[in-house]
Amino acid sequence: MTHLPVLIKDLALILGAAGVMTLLFKKLKQPVVLGYIIAGLLVGPNFKLFPTIGDMEGIKIWAEIGVVFLLFALGIEFSFKKLVKVGGSAAITGITELICMMLLGYSMGQILGWPRMDSLFLGGIIAISSTTIIFRAFDELGLKSKQFTGLVLGVLVIEDLVAILLMVLLSTLAISSQFEGTQMLFSILKLLFFLCLWFVSGIFLLPTFFKKANKFMSSETLLVVSLGLCLGMVVLADQVGFSAALGAFIMGSILAETTQAHKIEHLITSVKDLFGAVFFVSVGMLIDPAILVEYAFPVIMLTLAVILGKTIFVSTGALLAGRPLKQAVQAGTSMSQIGEFSFIIATLGVSLNVTSSYLYPIAVGVSVITTFTTPYMIKLAEPLHRFLLRVLPEKWIRSLERYSSSSQIIESESNWKKLLRFYMQIIVLNGVIMIALILFIRYFVLPFLMGHIENEMIARIIAALLGLALMAPFIWAITVKKMHKSAYAALWLDKKYSHGPLVMLEIARNITAVLLVGFLLRQLFDFWIAVSATIVFMAGIMVVFRQRLQSFYQRIEDRFLQNLHEKELLEQNKTENHLSPWDAHLTHYKISPQASYIGTTLEDLRWREQFGINVAFIERGNQVLFAPARTEKIFPFDTIGVIGTDLQLQEFSKIIPPFVDEATTEKEAVELEKIVVDEHTRLKGLTIRESGIREKTNGLVVGIERKGERILNPSSFTQLEWDDIVWIVGNKKKIQELYHP
Repeated sequence: MTHLPVLIKDLALILGAAGVMTLLFKKLKQPVVLGYIIAGLLVGPNFKLFPTIGDMEGIKIWAEIGVVFLLFALGIEFSFKKLVKVGGSAAITGITELICMMLLGYSMGQILGWPRMDSLFLGGIIAISSTTIIFRAFDELGLKSKQFTGLVLGVLVIEDLVAILLMVLLSTLAISSQFEGTQMLFSILKLLFFLCLWFVSGIFLLPTFFKKANKFMSSETLLVVSLGLCLGMVVLADQVGFSAALGAFIMGSILAETTQAHKIEHLITSVKDLFGAVFFVSVGMLIDPAILVEYAFPVIMLTLAVILGKTIFVSTGALLAGRPLKQAVQAGTSMSQIGEFSFIIATLGVSLNVTSSYLYPIAVGVSVITTFTTPYMIKLAEPLHRFLLRVLPEKWIRSLERYSSSSQIIESESNWKKLLRFYMQIIVLNGVIMIALILFIRYFVLPFLMGHIENEMIARIIAALLGLALMAPFIWAITVKKMHKSAYAALWLDKKYSHGPLVMLEIARNITAVLLVGFLLRQLFDFWIAVSATIVFMAGIMVVFRQRLQSFYQRIEDRFLQNLHEKELLEQNKTENHLSPWDAHLTHYKISPQASYIGTTLEDLRWREQFGINVAFIERGNQVLFAPARTEKIFPFDTIGVIGTDLQLQEFSKIIPPFVDEATTEKEAVELEKIVVDEHTRLKGLTIRESGIREKTNGLVVGIERKGERILNPSSFTQLEWDDIVWIVGNKKKIQELYHP
């Protein structure tokens, strides 16, 4: 009879216990994660009432695989583009909360007399809230559509990124066992370098690969390829000195930008759930009830610190970001727990053997308690808000309301901010690629050539030529590529204050390119040979090959941007079926005296609800009512201007025949037109009211398109920014006159 391996018996015990506890916790309407942890406690070595795991080392390996797939799934949900879109309020709230909670955790560790490393890990453990628990609580309580949930989800994105950074920094501290600033800075720069390199190369290659191989990609193949990419990045991350969890998270975040992201997320759900269950059960196995009893006081203290600290610091951060008091309180109470990332950080301390034995079970104990309290804390937000309104001085309440109201006004983005962002993107992204190419030539290509070519100088020359050829398009981008044209032009026209800084920026980016070329050549040749070759090469770039390199780099950039935005464009095409000024046009209709709706208000007619159209104006005699109120009535011989798509207007015409009157049309020339806020219109920085558009055009601003987003019926206090596309219903000739000569 064949001997059954111990690992299979252990897995049977783990999954059996996890299954029973899952059913129980589902019935109790509690998070399944807690059921897994309790199951691990029951089958672990510290609880003798039930059968116990036989091979703990084997289970630890399975748990590490669970961490990898858990982080891979979190990466797919994360997406770096979400980080860009979280907005200033989420960033301010998240940074405020994280700094305060890490300081609070470190301070409490020191107060309890714990070693410095335990205190540092404790700060990281209690700083990160649980995305899984919060999502589940919002879903069960029906809060996903509430306004404050957007702020919470944005803060969670910030926390996920900081958690990854913390894992790298804590690992560095654990290995070096000292707090050396230079080494910490090097670790951060190394992390940022590889993040940029992996993201840029991944976005450039993977979407194209999936597109080419799409016809061969069955669900099974896509799952295998995705997991292969995940584990491949895990190995690569380990080779360059990072954790396996970081590699999995990065690959997940890269795949999140592809058109296959939703399908991959669906396919790996079962894999993630299986190995995630093993991981959380292994978390429970490490809990020693005796230690929890011994350290009951620290557990209670830290639980109160998490609940009160997160409620206070998240609420404070939200208030600083300009959110209303009620939203701030709701966000604070929602995030008053710790979860999966806290387990992973605690596991990191155990695996590196740098934290004390009591820290891990204490962290799990705090997580279990705060997970149970989360739904009740969310429900506490309303009474807590009412309590604050009663006890806070009325002067404070009014000040908070004024501050929140003023913070909601859309502020224009300065030209310098736009220009500096473009400089940073071009220099950093292309610089990272060039440094990666230099390292590739120095440590891989050169040794290979020297091993196959007897003449060392010839090998070095070939390596240099190959490196320069690969780097040439990116050198052109750093030195020559034009930045934000409208912002640059506006700043250049301000000769008194802008010429000097702009010239210095141009000099700085050219020096950067020269230094990178020199760095490559210095790796291969003596100093003076490297200097001479750099001068010759840069001259060739600027004079001889400039046009070809521009064309080649443009193709590279176009593919990258196409891959980066392909998923968004696909989703937008699928979901974009609503009326807006960008996919509609204006048509005139005259009301017949025999119409059945004479004397009926627009609200009662419900034309917008029935046909999807918007009544932009009503012409009545010599009077034109722009954006008529819902209480405005329709009278005989009124001429109405209606905005809608061809299909919508076709349906609407069935109840009102189209009216064409050349004299009226020519006299009024009321049309739906667009203008661009640039150096010609000179509207940048003005509010709609200050711009005088209504008075100058006899028209109404019905929409603004800004950075791909659409603002319908904007407030008159909305400020106009560079490159805004402003849609106006008004006199066509007068709208065109907004462009200054």
